[in-house]
Amino acid sequence: MGEHPNASLHRRGHRAFNAGDMSTLSELFADDTVWHWPGKSQISGDLTGKEAVFQAFGKLNEMTGGNIKLEDRDFLGSDDRSVALSRVTATRDGETIEYNMCEVLLWRDGQVVEEWIFLDDQYAYDEFWP
Repeated sequence: MGEHPNASLHRRGHRAFNAGDMSTLSELFADDTVWHWPGKSQISGDLTGKEAVFQAFGKLNEMTGGNIKLEDRDFLGSDDRSVALSRVTATRDGETIEYNMCEVLLWRDGQVVEEWIFLDDQYAYDEFWP
C-alpha cells in the first residue's frame, strides 16, 4: 500500500520549501489558506491568505540567510488531512536552533486551505525568532 495522495502532496511541499521553489508552493496553497503559527514571535499568529503565508516564509529566509531546512521524519494522510513530523534547523545571528515540528494540513481539491503548527519547545522557538 502506497502513501496517501495528501501525504505525497505534503511531502512535495516540503521539498519545494527546502529548494525555495515558490512556483510549486504557489500551486499547493489555496488563495484563502489560513495558517495558525504558534508563539509570540514576529511570524506568529493566524495568517490569512497565501500572500501572508509567503511573506512569513520570506521573513524566515531573510532572517536566516535562507538556511532554514525541514528534515522529514514521517507523513500521514487521509482524505482531507495530512500530518508531517519534521526536524527543523536554522541559523540566525550565529545561533543555531533545532526543533521538532508537527504540521496538520487541511486539503481541498489538492490545495492547503488550513494549517496548524505544533512545536516541541515553544519557548526556545520564541526566543530564536523574536
